Amino acid sequence: MIVLACIGFLGLALLGLPLFSLLATAALLGFYTNDTPLAVIGTELYRITQTPVLLALPMFTLAGYLLSEGHSSVRLVRVTRALLGWMPAGLAIVAFTACAGFTAFTGASGVTIVALGALLYPALQQSGYPEWFALGLVTTSGCLGLLLPPSLPLILYSIVVQQMPQGSGVSIEHMFVAGLLPSLLIIILLSVFAMLVVRKHQMTTQAFSWSELRTAVWEARYEIPLPLVVLGGIYGGLFAVSEAAAVTALYALVVEVIIYRDIPWKRLPKLVREAGVMIGGLLLVLSCAMALTNWMIDREIPDKLFHVVQLHVHNRLMFLLLLNLLLLVLGAFLDIFSALVIMVPLLLPMAAGYGISPIHLGIIFLANMQIGYLMPPIGMDLYIASYRFKKPMIELVQATWPFMLILLLAVFILTYVPVLSLWAVP
Repeated sequence: MIVLACIGFLGLALLGLPLFSLLATAALLGFYTNDTPLAVIGTELYRITQTPVLLALPMFTLAGYLLSEGHSSVRLVRVTRALLGWMPAGLAIVAFTACAGFTAFTGASGVTIVALGALLYPALQQSGYPEWFALGLVTTSGCLGLLLPPSLPLILYSIVVQQMPQGSGVSIEHMFVAGLLPSLLIIILLSVFAMLVVRKHQMTTQAFSWSELRTAVWEARYEIPLPLVVLGGIYGGLFAVSEAAAVTALYALVVEVIIYRDIPWKRLPKLVREAGVMIGGLLLVLSCAMALTNWMIDREIPDKLFHVVQLHVHNRLMFLLLLNLLLLVLGAFLDIFSALVIMVPLLLPMAAGYGISPIHLGIIFLANMQIGYLMPPIGMDLYIASYRFKKPMIELVQATWPFMLILLLAVFILTYVPVLSLWAVP
């Protein structure tokens, strides 16, 4: 019966049935066969809206839309280039840093490719970088900020795990701190690779200029404090994460609409509507997924699945290896938000059974899924870059595979060196 149901749902998915419909249908059938009143679905929809940290999602989403619509990407690149451009492979390091920061606040790697790719791709080529390197860099860098606060996947993972017994002690603040060193590790590894490419091609660097740095900093003087406002406010005890999200959205609104005037007032209602549609769809999927999760917990499906896995996987290291392989495959077929709400409720109890911290699991999960943005056949960033730079898909795959190998090395390190994720966990 279960096999037939899975085949049926797979067929509906291939026919294009929306994800929330699939999740809601599965939950309804599960509760119906369990003789549970179907009103529990409505209760779950209401309960998820009462989660206090959920307020952070729409506010950070709106802030991301505002920043991506303005010219903050141009100012951010100018500051980082003036600050780091003198270093060996300085422009590449600028690209990694700027893209990571931009993705963290906008929450979308595709936006980073479109917004910063137009600046960085020709600049890299003009500086003498090989075309494959420039193309691979701008395609890959779009996903680098998924582990940096206030990334939406970090927030969503926190919300999902808090609904389960094994993740009751996980907070958004914990996940924000946990993502800092892994992000730094990834940027360092990619920067070392860029330095090797520069040395091979004997490329020159630009001279450092105090006047250019002062001009760039002055131009971006209202946007530079934004990360300090968010992180300093949260960890300084000034406000909670949800309040930090509201402050960030208000700050972005004032800076982009009133001070810089990059966004005209008549454009603002459309931006708010676009952000609302995006977050509304995400919340609908999340609530339906949580209803299905509750049914699976009632039927002890995660525990049964853990016992089956335990019969064949006898140690923690082997489980981590298989977990990485599974997540890499999933990343090639599912977007990160769908994977979070569907797979985390199944994987968290198993990981806990092998003594893996929910925070460590979150970093492993997101680090693997960010590679999924670059893997065929779904590989969303490949399609966006192909459209943006008018390049065939095969050329993009060839350009990105060296970067993917480095990301895989980073995932391996993060998996087997948990202190990088757990260094600040009490």
